[in-house]
Amino acid sequence: MIQAIKETNFQFPGQISKYRGKVRDVYNINEDFLVIVSSDRISAFDHILPRAIPYKGQVLNKTSEYFFKKVEEMVPTHVLAIPDPNVTIGLKCDPYPIEVVVRGYLAGHAWRVYKSGLREICGVALAEGLKEGDRLPEPIITPATKSKIGHDEDISEREILKFGLIEAAEWAEMKHYALQLFKAGTECAEKQGLILVDTKYEFGNYEDKIYVIDEIHTPDSSRYYYLDGYEARQQAGEPQKQLSKEFVREWLMANGFQGLQGQQMPNMPDEFVNKVTDRYIALYEQLTGSSFAKESYLQIQERIMDHVVPVLADLKKII
Repeated sequence: MIQAIKETNFQFPGQISKYRGKVRDVYNINEDFLVIVSSDRISAFDHILPRAIPYKGQVLNKTSEYFFKKVEEMVPTHVLAIPDPNVTIGLKCDPYPIEVVVRGYLAGHAWRVYKSGLREICGVALAEGLKEGDRLPEPIITPATKSKIGHDEDISEREILKFGLIEAAEWAEMKHYALQLFKAGTECAEKQGLILVDTKYEFGNYEDKIYVIDEIHTPDSSRYYYLDGYEARQQAGEPQKQLSKEFVREWLMANGFQGLQGQQMPNMPDEFVNKVTDRYIALYEQLTGSSFAKESYLQIQERIMDHVVPVLADLKKII
């Protein structure tokens, strides 16, 4: 198997702390910047899987770079520099405790809720008679709480405001940004023969200004269908062809794991790990229209340090 990045342990100039997320290792530089290293870890059902996926971190970082550049005049982004295929340097924003999930189609978690018999998700009513993969009349926002441990939980707009998790004016601005981003992502996907089914955005505040942070429109944060044949498959009641992480969740469920207490997480065989890598690279190439360059894993620690340290020095001169 090709080497993969399961964890990093850098000591950058000015570093005062490190946070290990599900996928990213985040380094706090003097409370001014974050050096965000995209590892090859993969999570599903809010659990980190034992096997890392070669090149996954590069795919996530490069996909986000592609979209951050496209929306930078539309929505403030936290990105200051992308000095390495696995690294983004961003403003150290104060993150909001809510993920803004936008859905244009009934799929994934929303479909599982609907299939269970419920006709409302996060306070948003859904019509009767819908099928998996059906397009919704208009995109809906179904927020979720951000959990460091365990499952993220659905939450309604009414609950967000009632419990004071986010101020009303800030929430309105975040929703506006999220819908703008979703529209832009939808248009980009359609040009490349894909449908942006649903996605999630995260936001943070820096000096009283809201920024989109983390990642946008990646295979980890988004679900894509192939546009060609979509209508025919829906009419025939066939599963949609998709490029997303959903097939990993489906494999886990087929092997008896859905993140529930007492369930044993299965170990992915080499063949399936390679398949996941291929899926991530295929989505990047179709979505961006560019070939994916596999950066070497040899001396990757040195490579990242060599790329990041000079950029940090330049950024510190600005502050």
